[in-house]
Amino acid sequence: MTTARKKNKPPGKESGKKPATGKAPVRERLNAVKPSGGRDDSFFELVHAVARQIPKGRVTSYGAIAAALGTKMSARMVGWAMLSAHQADPVVPAHRVVNRNGLLSGRHHYNPPERMQQLLEMDGVVVKDNQVVDFKRLFWDPAREL
Repeated sequence: MTTARKKNKPPGKESGKKPATGKAPVRERLNAVKPSGGRDDSFFELVHAVARQIPKGRVTSYGAIAAALGTKMSARMVGWAMLSAHQADPVVPAHRVVNRNGLLSGRHHYNPPERMQQLLEMDGVVVKDNQVVDFKRLFWDPAREL
């Protein structure tokens, strides 16, 4: 018959117990702070700030915005940020953000869905079959601009 052995843990490392010194464990929490002293922006606010810089008549992709922010695998999160763009102040031109192939993949979130195309056409962007015509020429790369 074998008995279970207790693992030897260093003093103060047991969960919920105080260290041998009798003091409570110190928990450090770092808060991201801007040079101005304010708290760090949320990811959505950063995405909105980049999207506001897209020039009229140009488009960019979700992945390009994510890459410009240093999180190139977060294109879907950029899409979620674009969903909340209608609540942002100042206005975010979310209609200028398309997928990597130039498709108006976010058009289903407009009411009516044709509204995204209408907004792009008002900016001077030609759209045919829910895709930006001459996408490579109109593509704006935020990584080069930021």
